[in-house]
Amino acid sequence: LLALAAGAAGPAYAGSLVVSVRDAKGEPIRDVVVVAVPAAGSPKPKLTTAREVIDQIDKEFVPAVKVVQTGTAVDFPNNDNIRHHVYSFSPAKKFELPLYRGMPAAPVVFDRPGVVILGCNIHDWMMAYVYVVDSPWFATTGKDGSARIPDLPPGDYDVEAYHPRVKDPAEPLRQRVAVGSEQ
Repeated sequence: LLALAAGAAGPAYAGSLVVSVRDAKGEPIRDVVVVAVPAAGSPKPKLTTAREVIDQIDKEFVPAVKVVQTGTAVDFPNNDNIRHHVYSFSPAKKFELPLYRGMPAAPVVFDRPGVVILGCNIHDWMMAYVYVVDSPWFATTGKDGSARIPDLPPGDYDVEAYHPRVKDPAEPLRQRVAVGSEQ
């Protein structure tokens, strides 16, 4: 169970959205993906030239949860002293990086929104989640259960929260918030 509390404040040109996510017992939840989507419709996705990293360290993906904007290239370096075989059969992005050490030749470009579940064909326990979103406004909660999305233009937003351990990790919890011109 996720409980979402959001607050927005800031000057007329931009605001910040601060989100705190707690479970039913009031404990903070880490690795919750939080996305602000304008209520009037989808934001015009700006073309991203972003390049992100999901590493492999001690036979684990680091980080285990990552949010990226559609069009982002992600590198998958292997910093273990053994080879890994990274793959995803998720509809949002199907790919394979056959057994390798070090850095694969090219990054993987996440070009469709959705949840991409990563695995290692050699180490079954290795799993990670990439949330690919169209909105340029997103964050992931830290160990204190909070996240901050800066520079939101004034307006109403549907704040969506995703987490891999909910029943359907692709189905968000939603809450409408207003980022005012004056707070």
